[in-house]
Amino acid sequence: MPEVKAKRPVPPPSLRAGGRRRSLAVGGLGLVAAAYVAVDYLGHLSPAWHGRLQPALWAALALATAARAPFYRRWDAELRAAPRFLAALAFMLAAFLCEAISVRFVSTVLGLQWHRSTAPLPDTGQWVLLALNERLPQKVVDLLRAHIINLHHYLMLFIMLGFSALFGCINGPGLGIASRYMFTMAVGRLLRAITFLATILPSARPWCAEARYQIPDHPHPWAQKFYAPYASGADVIRRLIKEDMPYG
Repeated sequence: MPEVKAKRPVPPPSLRAGGRRRSLAVGGLGLVAAAYVAVDYLGHLSPAWHGRLQPALWAALALATAARAPFYRRWDAELRAAPRFLAALAFMLAAFLCEAISVRFVSTVLGLQWHRSTAPLPDTGQWVLLALNERLPQKVVDLLRAHIINLHHYLMLFIMLGFSALFGCINGPGLGIASRYMFTMAVGRLLRAITFLATILPSARPWCAEARYQIPDHPHPWAQKFYAPYASGADVIRRLIKEDMPYG
């Protein structure tokens, strides 16, 4: 006797309506993000229109947030997530400080003369982009060169994502989303700082060290003892690896 297939359960109308509302809210979040990027890019095309539209966009977002806040039902969850948010913020700022100290140390330990005389590190990604510039249509090249998305756009889109919990775009609490984002960013920054300290590579922009820092031409005493004597050729490097002791 053939088995009768069980009917697929149908969600109640309230759940279906909630799913449709969330889909509309997520679509609205995408439109707001696109509008912010477009209005910000007007600063390159038409500064006058940018000066008019950007305050209007900020005012509209602030009014919408203020109007929605009294009806938000998860303020208790936001308050419970606040200590974790503050801890993630402190951790991220500490990671930024550690990264800044690491970058400065790496830039100064070998001296300014090293940055001036050492050839830049080969950048194969730049080679690919330069080759594409020769082959792609000019309009596509202009689009790739346009400063449409900058670093501060990611920050603003992150803030929009956190506040979108008020409108049901994401499952709250918004501070929980923000704390996870900042913790992940802090871990990535610490890994980046570790790679800076582990291996010093020639910069793709040799003028950057001189433009940002006031550093002496000569290397740091550590570099004079542990690096400079072995940077003259392969034979001294082979001797260092074999003996595993510094000269002198």
